Amino acid sequence: MSVIVRVGKRHTVVIPKEIREKVGIKEGSKLLLRVDKNMVIMEPLPDDPFKVLGEIIGEPYREEVDEKKAIKWLMKDASG
Repeated sequence: MSVIVRVGKRHTVVIPKEIREKVGIKEGSKLLLRVDKNMVIMEPLPDDPFKVLGEIIGEPYREEVDEKKAIKWLMKDASG
């Protein structure tokens, strides 16, 4: 899905409703902005990163195993 938007005063950009709903962005959501070549990419961050980490690690927590899983996820998925 692609939509053209205009940069407003103070360099604001309004994310259209259909895109917000599709990716789950709501007021107060945090976004990761990054530059890739000549593109600005906005990625929604999870509302509760500890919940996401818990889903990745599972229960019960075993430091010797789960720390490696957490590092792998952080390097791959959270770093962009």
